[in-house]
Amino acid sequence: MLSTPATFEPLILPQADDHPRTFVFHRGELLLNNATLGLPAPAVVAALSIAPERIHALGRWEGVYYQLAWLDAPVAPDAQHGYHGLRALFGIVDDGFLGLAGRAFQLAEWARTHRYCGVCATPMALLTGERCMRCPQCGMLAYPRISPAMMVLIRKGDAVLLALHTKSPFKRYTALAGFVEAGESIEEAVHREVYEEVGLRVHNLQYFASQSWPFPHSLMVAFTADYLDGEIRLDPNEIAEARWFGPGDEWPELPVQVSVAARLVAAHRPAA
Repeated sequence: MLSTPATFEPLILPQADDHPRTFVFHRGELLLNNATLGLPAPAVVAALSIAPERIHALGRWEGVYYQLAWLDAPVAPDAQHGYHGLRALFGIVDDGFLGLAGRAFQLAEWARTHRYCGVCATPMALLTGERCMRCPQCGMLAYPRISPAMMVLIRKGDAVLLALHTKSPFKRYTALAGFVEAGESIEEAVHREVYEEVGLRVHNLQYFASQSWPFPHSLMVAFTADYLDGEIRLDPNEIAEARWFGPGDEWPELPVQVSVAARLVAAHRPAA
């Protein structure tokens, strides 16, 4: 599952290091060596002449110092390097590396989109003691954005409800999901989203797991719930298809393996 390695040590302040490894982003794409799908060598990054204020500390992992940076244009130093979307790396690169890349991307987007104060448009300054931008004019603070979202697998006897989400880049059956709205608890969001998307009522919510999901800054909080009442009624703007899958059915392909959705569905899939 996509996650930061347990041995990773996060850092806020830049470190003096002769061989830093740098996650360089242009929007949602990461600069990599095309042949190895590894980070560019320090000398390659240095040749890009990235402004110092666009370089931020990430942390240490397995004795290596990592940092992140972002560019306005997808500048590649040579034909051996190019920009790759993080989703395209699922199942191809090391899970620990992918977890760090996801963390770095969220911080890069935060830094890129908070260069100026949203209140008075003054250039923002990075605080030294915490991961925060502060406006020197009006004092407005901007922390990295995290958008909580719920996910729920509904159980009805020995069957579960799986759905095809209309806006998902992966056209696979998975659990229901949706963003938490202002003023809601996660549990309230589960009840609202289930009723809005498929017209069902649920109860007996139980926490399953959570996961950072950097597309671009979500925190997925997964639950199971038991069916209470109602008939499936789809919201066509959100759900293309939804139905119950039980022991006698041919189950669809699992969701993307690095996602908490895959763990959630696999945990309730009948044994072959």
